[in-house]
Amino acid sequence: MDFRNKTIGFAMCGSFCTFKKAIDALHELSQTGANIIPIMSEISYSTDTRFGKAEDFRDKLVKITGNGIIHTVKESEPIGPKKLLDMLIILPCTGNSLAKIAGGIADTSVTMAVKAHLRNQRPVVIAVSTNDGLGTAAKNIGALMNAKNLYFVPFRQDDWRKKPNSLVADFSMLIPTAEAAFENRQFQPILS
Repeated sequence: MDFRNKTIGFAMCGSFCTFKKAIDALHELSQTGANIIPIMSEISYSTDTRFGKAEDFRDKLVKITGNGIIHTVKESEPIGPKKLLDMLIILPCTGNSLAKIAGGIADTSVTMAVKAHLRNQRPVVIAVSTNDGLGTAAKNIGALMNAKNLYFVPFRQDDWRKKPNSLVADFSMLIPTAEAAFENRQFQPILS
């Protein structure tokens, strides 16, 4: 699909262990010709971890997209009233953000972006990455799968031996999931 006439928000939450793969997915998305607006949760925007420095990830997002990063609730709020996006992608989406989205809580840049964007009844694509996806986060995944305009990148158990409740999306399936979401359908199979 040609995304050259689309503006897509690419939001990252604090699943730091997946950031390098998320950058790869963003790079692939950038090849579609879409105008991509990067969004980072406040934590992912400012936190250095053993997986890399926040500044390095910020620099990569700006370099790939050519756009500045939205990283506050105040900056996210206009996404809805100004109809800034055709689609919003959350990759990675943590269990914390899943819970907030399911509960209608908009207290971070990413959750506010979702709330603001959904008012326009446009697609949100979620790429889950959580250690409790088959635990306490399961109810939120179920609730969001049943919600209008929300679509999931296919996911699987992350490391069933060491982390039996952990789920992670197959980031390589982002493009076909986005294509399906633009057609108002969930890409299948959802369990990879």
